[in-house]
Amino acid sequence: MTYQFRALADQAMADGAITAEEILSLRRAGWGDGRIEPGEADAIFTLNDHLAERTPEWVDFFVEALVEFVLAGGNPRGFVSEAQADWLIAHIDADGRVDTMAELELLARLLEKAELAPERLKSYALGQLETIVLTGTGPTRDGGQCDGARITATECKLLRRCIFAMAGDGNGGVSQAEAELLFRIKDATLGADNAPDWQTLFVQGVANHLMAWNGYKPVLADEAIALESFMNDTTPRVGGFFGRMAKAELGKGVSAVLGSGRKGVTAAAHNTAVAGANKVTEVEDAWLQAKIDADGSLDPLEKALLRFIAEEERA
Repeated sequence: MTYQFRALADQAMADGAITAEEILSLRRAGWGDGRIEPGEADAIFTLNDHLAERTPEWVDFFVEALVEFVLAGGNPRGFVSEAQADWLIAHIDADGRVDTMAELELLARLLEKAELAPERLKSYALGQLETIVLTGTGPTRDGGQCDGARITATECKLLRRCIFAMAGDGNGGVSQAEAELLFRIKDATLGADNAPDWQTLFVQGVANHLMAWNGYKPVLADEAIALESFMNDTTPRVGGFFGRMAKAELGKGVSAVLGSGRKGVTAAAHNTAVAGANKVTEVEDAWLQAKIDADGSLDPLEKALLRFIAEEERA
């Protein structure tokens, strides 16, 4: 960490405030060598805890700097390691909860941008949002004061971003654990002054879990390292690769040229898989029935979900 960065951070912590000019100076000092150092990342978190007000300029810097720090430190770049997830959760959870919108935005942005992240990081982010919704207190509420269990427009947007983020076990789709979280929130906030987007998120999220086809398989870390090494190889044989690329049938894709061990899927098999996923299976139907029967009644959101599923199955 440079002396200038430390001096700026210490001054802002002492003041409990930071100006736009000081944030610009932190940007220049932090990225002066092209990367955020571990000591600088720790200082940014500490400074965020000490600020009385977190301006939009500060939140932008906080999120950009720490997302860059985490993703740049991955092996390969863009992969969040277990150690990085531990570091991030420890900083945010120092007092047992997310205290600022900057921290919530950091979690959402990181899950959106990461190639792959430990599932517990996504579960942690969703768990924090669920707690805020159910307790009615937290940084998404006016002044952080308790105003009852309900879901606001801000919470809807954050939930959608985290649930559909690629860096998790759903890989852009909705897992069973995430669908169950949506049911818990729905049950706890029935009849409350919820955001208009909430019903849409609930219906789309649960229906995605039951009916969406998700054939995407994330590239594992060792595969990404091998590919990165290949792309960085400047020896003459790489020229042969591009020559083979030019001669290869485009429909076979890069995996055929690289000789990937992943087995291809025919167009017919792909179409069959998509069509099959669009139908609710007996197991899925039993799960859904249990969720709907749990409280002995059919509420408006469940009715909207069943209508949506019926329409999709007829399509």
